[in-house]
Parts: sequence; structure tokens; C-alpha cells
Amino acid sequence: MPRTAPAPPAPLVRPDGSGLVAEIEAYLASLPAPARAPAPYAAPFAAPYVCPYGSAPQPWWAGHAQPRATLLDRALRRPPRPVPVTAADHLRLASRYLVAHGWLQGAMWDERGRVCLLGAQAAVLAHGYGTPAVVRTARAQLMEVLHATGHPVASPDAYNDHPATRQADVHQLLDRTAARAAWLGL
Repeated sequence: MPRTAPAPPAPLVRPDGSGLVAEIEAYLASLPAPARAPAPYAAPFAAPYVCPYGSAPQPWWAGHAQPRATLLDRALRRPPRPVPVTAADHLRLASRYLVAHGWLQGAMWDERGRVCLLGAQAAVLAHGYGTPAVVRTARAQLMEVLHATGHPVASPDAYNDHPATRQADVHQLLDRTAARAAWLGL
């Protein structure tokens, strides 16, 4: 009996492309079902999900545009226009600046870059976020919150330099004041 040559294999790709698609679908169907990951807020713990890889460090001005000099600013050798921020944003930025550079008592800044409350507000303004009027509004709000919480001091700087004040107290003050300023629309 004469032997016939085996039939050539079917082409992987047909003119309409369905051969390769069918092969991929068959391969995927043969794989085991993936294990189901537990829901991040599954009982019995109602804790928020924390990414196992941590978080990426962000600059203290994150979420706000950086001041950009226009062509006219460069031609006239002047600083760029400040980024408009509210008093609440200014206070939040001051808190972030304190976290990034460190907190200090008894001086506006030191050689290591640490700053006091006034130094943080001045640095945020110097970096181009807000105007002096916004800073004055923010400082007035700081005084309102200080007096409302039972700290009758002459200025926020006196509160910053008080021996019993800690960095956490300053951040709490800035957070409360930012919330109040946002509520008032400032």
C-alpha cells in the first residue's frame, strides 16, 4: 500500500486572523482559574487598605502648580507671578513645609534649614505660593483659632516658641485653622 504524505499543518493565521485568536482562546481556557484575592476591607477587620510597596515621596508643594516665569518675566528679570492659593491652602502648605524641612523654636530658621511657624509661612510665600494678603488672612485665622482654643497669646509666633508647644501642636493648629478657613471660604 503506498504511503501518502502527511497533510500540512493548518496555518496559524488565516486571512481573517481567526486561527491565532482561536489558539490563544484555547490556551487561556486551559489555564487554571486565578485565586481570588481577599477584598481590602473584608471582615472581620474594617481597616483601610495599605499598599505593600509604600508610597512615593512627594515634594511639599505637591498638588499645586509651580510658579513659571513668562517670557516677559525673564526679559525684565523679575520673579514669576505667584501661584494663587487660598488661606486654607497656604496653611496646609506651611504644615507640609514644616514636615519637609523640620521645625524650630526660638528662631525663624537655622543653618540646617529648619523653620518656625512664621518661617514656614515666609518660605511658602517666598517660593511663590500666594500673596502677602493671603498670608495676613492666614495669620488672622491662626489668631482666631488660638484664642478660641484657650491660648490667649500675642501672636502665633509666641505660641510656636512657648516651651510647652511641640511640633504636633503646631501641625494640629495649622490643620484646624486650614479647616476653619476652608469652611469660611478663605
